[in-house]
Amino acid sequence: MYHLRTETPEDRWEVEALYDLCFAPGREALSSYRLRDDVPPVAGLSHVARDPDGILAGAIRYWPVRVGGHSTLLLGPVAVHPTRQGEGLGGELIESSLAEAAGAGWDRVMLVGDAPYYARFGFRKLTGVVMPPPTNPERVLGRDLTAGAWSAVQGDVTRFG
Repeated sequence: MYHLRTETPEDRWEVEALYDLCFAPGREALSSYRLRDDVPPVAGLSHVARDPDGILAGAIRYWPVRVGGHSTLLLGPVAVHPTRQGEGLGGELIESSLAEAAGAGWDRVMLVGDAPYYARFGFRKLTGVVMPPPTNPERVLGRDLTAGAWSAVQGDVTRFG
C-alpha cells in the first residue's frame, strides 16, 4: 500500500513538516539534535513512505555517532502521519531500514525512545552508554545488527567526525 524509498533533498521540507506535526514543539532542543548539528544523515538509510497518490505518510532518518569511539547509527526521528498510525507503517520503516543498515556494514544502532514500543524491534536498554544531558538513561536503547555488537561498547555518545 505504501512505497518506501530513500529520502531525497526534495523530500526535506515535507519530512520536516511531518516531524513538526508528530513531535512536541522544541524537538530540536533535545540533546540528540546536538549530535546531528552539521552532520549529514547516513546516505541511503533515511527513507520516506508515500501512499499511491504520492502523499507522505512516514519518514525515518539515521545519523552517525560514536559511542566510546565506536561508529554507531543513531535512529531517529521516525514518524508516521497521525492519520496513518496503527497500520504498521512505523514498524515497516524501522525493519526495512535496519535490514539495509546491516547490509551496508553497520554493526549497531541506538536511539532514545520508549522501551515498550521499541522492544518489539529487538531494542533493549543500554547500560554504560551515556547520552548528553538531559537524556533519561532509561530511554537509551540499542540493537545489535551483527551478533554481540554492543557487548564491549560503552562510553559517551559523541558527534561523528
